Formats: sequence, structure tokens, C-alpha cells
Amino acid sequence: MPSADPIDVGPQEAVGALLSTTGRTNPYPYYDILRTQAPVLPFGNFVILSRYADCDRVLRDPNFEVEHAGYLDQSFPGWREHSSVALLRESMLFTPSSGHERVRKLAGHAFTQRRIAGLRDTVTELATAAAERLAELGADGAPVDFMAEFAVRLPVAVAGELLGVPADDRAWLRTQVTDLSVALEAMPNEDEIAVADGAADRLRDYLAEQAAQRRRSPRSDLISALVENSTERDLSERELTANLVLLLAAGFETTSNLLGNGLAALLAHPNAMAALREQPELAPSYVEEMLRYDTPVHVTSRWAEADTEIAGVPVARHREAILLLGAACRDPERFAEPDRFRPDRQGNQPLSFGAGPHFCLGAALARLQAQVAFPVLLSRFPGLAAAAEPVRRDRLTMNGYAELPIGTR
Repeated sequence: MPSADPIDVGPQEAVGALLSTTGRTNPYPYYDILRTQAPVLPFGNFVILSRYADCDRVLRDPNFEVEHAGYLDQSFPGWREHSSVALLRESMLFTPSSGHERVRKLAGHAFTQRRIAGLRDTVTELATAAAERLAELGADGAPVDFMAEFAVRLPVAVAGELLGVPADDRAWLRTQVTDLSVALEAMPNEDEIAVADGAADRLRDYLAEQAAQRRRSPRSDLISALVENSTERDLSERELTANLVLLLAAGFETTSNLLGNGLAALLAHPNAMAALREQPELAPSYVEEMLRYDTPVHVTSRWAEADTEIAGVPVARHREAILLLGAACRDPERFAEPDRFRPDRQGNQPLSFGAGPHFCLGAALARLQAQVAFPVLLSRFPGLAAAAEPVRRDRLTMNGYAELPIGTR
């Protein structure tokens, strides 16, 4: 998604736009305003960051902490009444530094470079099967929704294989995770949070039962390994279940957006798509540029543990820093020609998966899926093309496409 023509509004108005459908479906012009006019913007009890260097620094700075329960009590009183919010806050995603490493090591062994590399054949098999489904659905020339039929199906299948959940349950799990993910968005409405709460309850019950089955009869899957390790690391049943939900949700939502945003970028740049088709070995550099050009996760936050400053702007203790990762990944101070899709970009290090101690545990698996999927798609479909105007999701944090119609003939 390229940045649109400049918009003549100020920083305060740009923030307001990002909280609207207009801004959420095309945030890049508003990011440009913030980076240019107010890269460190005090805004109520927040400070909003839009430059790469500032976001990178805060993600790595021990003086800034994730939004754990103590901070959530300040920003969202009554959050414990919402099971979706409570469930996510019990996972490693929001575990403060003092306990994060203990929980992270629970699953860390499953995401070693060696183990991820060992999944390549499985991912290739699943991606090939998903591509064949696209071929069947589009055999008569009808458009096929890439998001529903590939970008969502593949990561759910991979996460399902890794965790060991039955294949027959995965379509149901996909729906639950989609409903839950709204709890990660800024200011969801009451109807959305109610749907997320219901999904959280169902996911917790389902994965608690899966864990109980593994205690009775261990298998060679990730749930069994986590159940075994949870005893060694003194994790409660609720912590274990919350982290199982996180691994399922994070493994699906971010990768789905990466696949959809990445294909949209290729369709908009046919020369780049043709080059990747001819040289599939270029896939790793293409995926890094996809992550930078239209990152799957646009927003995260950290809280100041002590009085500090960012680029000379004072930040008081217990003030929340909103990190616009989507803006950071288009920062011209870090990336030359940031609004151009350049797969040959050197030194490409997007902040799509964060940085520092909370760097995304599943980043390597997400990258692997995209590195495998795009060559499979381009090889299978020489005439792959857009079939209709795509529909962007009305989300800011987890930013991607709701529909991406393609022609496969």
C-alpha cells in the first residue's frame, strides 16, 4: 500500500484520523504527518512515536514495560470483567520483564532455528495443498478470495500441526481466533469485545481440555511439550492455557496479514512479481520488504517505569508510549525511498515483530511460511492476478485485508 497524496492536517487531527475508518484503512499519509511534524507527540496520557529510531529504542529500553495488569488497571478499569482481555494478559505477550523469561522459555525450545528449519517440508506440503484448493475453486474463472482460502488457512494449518490440534477442529479455531483478536485493538466497541469474550471462553475451555488429554496421554506435539515444561517452570493452569491460546492466535493472525499484504504488494508491482517467479531463491529478501512495506502489526505500546525522555521530550513515569510500527517501517531516516516496494533493499530490518526481550517468538515461523508460500503460488499460477478491488480490514493494530479477490487462471 503506497502512501497517498499529502493530506493537509495537523498532528492532532492525524491521530484522530487513525482512530477512524478512513485512517485505519490507509494510515500511511497520517503517519507521514506525525513523523514530519511531531515525531514524539504528547497526547493526553500518551506519547505517540512514529520514527524508527525512537520505536526501536523504547522496545529495547528496560525503562519501558509492556502493558501488564498493573498498568491496565490505570488505562482500562474493569478489564478483568472481560475474559478476552484477561486471557491475553495472562500470556507471555503481556508478562512484565520480571517474569517474562520464565514464561518465554516454556515455548522457546519449539522455535529454535533448527526446529523451524525442520518444518519446511511440512509447510511446503500444506502450502501446496492450499494452492491446489485455490486452483479448484477458481477453475471456471471465478474469482477466489485469497484471504479466506489461503492466507488464513495456511497459518492455521501450520499452527495446528505444530500444536497437535485435530485437523477437523481448525476451521472452528480459525473463527474463534479471528473473534478474539479484536481484544488487541485500540478501543474496541462493546459488541466487538463481547464477541471476543465469548471466543476467549471457548478457546480457554478447548485448549484446557487438549492439555488435559496430553497429561493423560502425551504425544510428540507442542502441547505435550508445553504441558511437561509447565510443571518444571511452575506455571499455573491458567498461565499454560493463556500461552497456548497466544501461540495459536499469534501464529495465525500475524502470518495471515503478512501473506495478504505481501500478495497485494506483488500484484501492485508486476515486475517484482515476475522476478520472484523466475528466481524463487529471492523469497527471503522479498518477505523482509513485505514486512517493512506493509507490516502486519502497526501498533504496540510500552509504559515508562521511571521519569525519562524520548528525543528530548520528557516522559513521566507511568505514561504510555504508543509505538506506530507502521510509521517506523516507512521512516525515510532509516529506509531510502520508504514508499517504494524494493525487494533488493539492503540492511532491511523492519520492526514488524518488535525488538528487545518481547521480540515475537514466532517470527521465524511466520517468515518461513511466507518464504515458502509465495514461490509455491507463483509457480502454480503463472497468470495470478487481482480479480477485484481488495477490501482492507477496519483495524489499526493487526492491519491487513478482509478480502483479496484473485484470479488463478
